[in-house]
Amino acid sequence: MIKALAIDDEPLALSVIENFCSQLDYIDLQKTFIKPTEALKHLKKFPVDLLFLDIHMPSLTGIDFYKQIEQNTLVIFCTAHSQYAVEGFNLNALDYLLKPFTFERFKQATEKARDYFSQSEGQKTRHIFIRADYSLQKINLDDILCIEALDDYLKIYIENQKTIVARLTMKAIMEKLPSNEFIRVHRSFIVPVKRVESVRNKTINILDKKIPIGNSYEEEVQKIFNI
Repeated sequence: MIKALAIDDEPLALSVIENFCSQLDYIDLQKTFIKPTEALKHLKKFPVDLLFLDIHMPSLTGIDFYKQIEQNTLVIFCTAHSQYAVEGFNLNALDYLLKPFTFERFKQATEKARDYFSQSEGQKTRHIFIRADYSLQKINLDDILCIEALDDYLKIYIENQKTIVARLTMKAIMEKLPSNEFIRVHRSFIVPVKRVESVRNKTINILDKKIPIGNSYEEEVQKIFNI
């Protein structure tokens, strides 16, 4: 089941989405919100997979709302204002529904979400999706060199690719990674075990990178690498 929320300042629009979702066996519409600020608070505690999001709302636009979300959440924009379509797709939206839309058109949009999650589930052991630069970035696990925490952001170093900077916590990224393949070696560093070339003087070497081992992580590192 795809966990979803709907945010729209028009109660009638929310009723339509509720009705359409009730006819689909793969969408679990958990809650609806008229006020986007309340929806933001809810999302911080209860993340979902998909948002049905109006764009033209008085207190906070759907575009600005989506930019503030920290977790990786897909979005289908639902709005009566077609001039926002380009900006919506620039945010990597799954679809853009122009009101009033039919059930068939709504179903077509939600099937994109279903297909996305089906594909991700089938390949989840070899890649992850990270939200960065207002879009979802696919990262192959085998290409990750290391992950570094920097204030409220993470820097994901990838072999022969541009470094990805994402607003994500170390705890959140560890939950996405296979626990038997990645190890936290410092308050600010995570490394893939198979990429480690050597460990010497409390330093891990991966290609040209030298990664410190924190005191509180030293015992775990010693166990993993039989030091």
